[in-house]
Amino acid sequence: MKFKIWHLGMVALFLGAAAVFGWVVMLLWNAVIPMAFASGRVIDYWHALGLLVLCRILFGGFRGRGGWRGRRWRRWEAMTPEEREQFRQSYATHEGRT
Repeated sequence: MKFKIWHLGMVALFLGAAAVFGWVVMLLWNAVIPMAFASGRVIDYWHALGLLVLCRILFGGFRGRGGWRGRRWRRWEAMTPEEREQFRQSYATHEGRT
C-alpha cells in the first residue's frame, strides 16, 4: 500500500514541478523576449510549457541526475591509482598523443 502512495506522491510532485517550471518559463520569456526582439511576442502558459519540454529534449535529455558524466566520475573514483594510470596511457595512445 505504501508503495503505491509513494508513486502517486512522486507523480504529483512531478506534475507540480512541471507546472511551476512552465509558469517560470512563461514569466521569463514575457519579460525578456518582447523587449529584446522587436518581433518577439508574448506567450501563454501552454506555449511556455511546450517550450520547456522542447528545450529539455534538445539540451537536457531525460537521463536523470548525473547523466553520463556522473557515471563516468563514479567509475573513475572506484579505480585504483594503477588503473587510473593505465586508463590515462590507453587514452593518450588512442588520441595519438604519444
